[in-house]
Amino acid sequence: MSKKLNDILSQIASVKTEGDTNKEVKSIEFDSRKVEEGTMFIAISGTTNDGHAYIDSAIAKGATAIVCEKMPEKKAENVAYIQVESSNEALGQIASYWNGNPSQKMKLVGVTGTNGKTTIATLLYHLFRRFGHKCGLLSTVVNYIDGESVAATHTTPDPLELNGLLAKMVDAGCEYAFMEVSSHSVDQRRIAGLDFDGGIFTNLTRDHLDYHKTVENYLKAKKRFFDDLPAKAFAITNADDKNGLVMVQNTKATKRTYSARQSADFRAKILDNTFEGMTLEVGQHTVDLAFVGKFNASNLMAVYGAAVMLGKDEYETLVQLSGLRPVNGRFEVLRSPKGFSAIVDYAHTPDALTNVLTTMQEVLQSRKNGHIITVCGAGGNRDKGKRPLMAQEAVKHSHMVIITSDNPRFENPQDIINDMLAGLTEDEQDNVLAIVDRKQAIKAACKMAQPGDAILVAGKGHENYQEIEGVKHHFNDKEVLAEIFQQMESK
Repeated sequence: MSKKLNDILSQIASVKTEGDTNKEVKSIEFDSRKVEEGTMFIAISGTTNDGHAYIDSAIAKGATAIVCEKMPEKKAENVAYIQVESSNEALGQIASYWNGNPSQKMKLVGVTGTNGKTTIATLLYHLFRRFGHKCGLLSTVVNYIDGESVAATHTTPDPLELNGLLAKMVDAGCEYAFMEVSSHSVDQRRIAGLDFDGGIFTNLTRDHLDYHKTVENYLKAKKRFFDDLPAKAFAITNADDKNGLVMVQNTKATKRTYSARQSADFRAKILDNTFEGMTLEVGQHTVDLAFVGKFNASNLMAVYGAAVMLGKDEYETLVQLSGLRPVNGRFEVLRSPKGFSAIVDYAHTPDALTNVLTTMQEVLQSRKNGHIITVCGAGGNRDKGKRPLMAQEAVKHSHMVIITSDNPRFENPQDIINDMLAGLTEDEQDNVLAIVDRKQAIKAACKMAQPGDAILVAGKGHENYQEIEGVKHHFNDKEVLAEIFQQMESK
């Protein structure tokens, strides 16, 4: 596939152009290692590497067009140089055009926020498939092109991969695509050039401060997604989050709110709540769902609201929602032979941990018995500031806490555990164990648990690996629990 350079340039705003632009471009790359003869190389100023340093290397490999923010002092013959204000922005727009602007050929809905993105995007995908539509999904856990799964590498892929996946969805006949929109992808303009028909905001709590540095920067990145939505789109926001209305205050899109606590355009009231599911009152209807807790009631209202805004009947949407099941690694409940419940959840922020634990407390209080044992850790080489906060929330809402390894990456696991313990008083540490080996930590929790208790294994959810010193070792919390339960049954 090739396109005329002048046609490509009509899609972006250039500051300055030098050289012959009347030529064919055979491929687009921002990684100089992948450049071939006839490639357009886009020099990206990344967080660790500056693509401008690889312009000469790209030309040596055959690049005939260079998009950059800073014009090189020395220029090669027969190479076109295009200066732009933002290479990231240009890359998104060019990637969309190169793939035939696929987002314009489907209804595309983006979901952003700290917690709940995966659940909402995935449930929308399954809901619209239940309605009989071909759909695509871009999520942290897995990507889907209609019914075909594609491994996910990032919450939001780079623009070339992203638009390539969207183009495959169009080719497969997909009418809708639902995607998670990370704060990184907004800030790095990976979503530039996409045509969104709707946006959903879940919530905003401390996360990714290793990248954004401040909560304000993190908020601004999320908000920009809604600021950029077109007037034809809808923007659904969480009325229960203090930043909910801030997110949509400058959007041109049609605004709607959802809530599990107060008056909103899409409101749910919990009538019954157990580990097996809950009963919700939505408008004039009552519906039984295989989900637990206020945070899931909130997620479901976001899904319900988006479906209604996309033209689906309210009652029929509730009927279809009643047939859905929790997303892999999101409040998945396993029942032990010993009579206690184990919940596996991806909760890896203080707020997410609180949401899961308070939900567990609500269920246990309705039974009037049972203790909570929490197994949790924190990731290495990430925001260290949230580590003591994670420990504090775990202790506040649990009867016993076992702090263990998550994905230590290149850090010493004991150092991460010590950072978490530093947030606790001596009295709070009386109900805390530190067990570095995650499998042994889960085993210890299962040995402690009595009939009627509930264990939370938090932080990894759907992940089937543990990253240690740059190597991913197979590890899955659900598999470990299943193995322990099997041993219980054989005794």
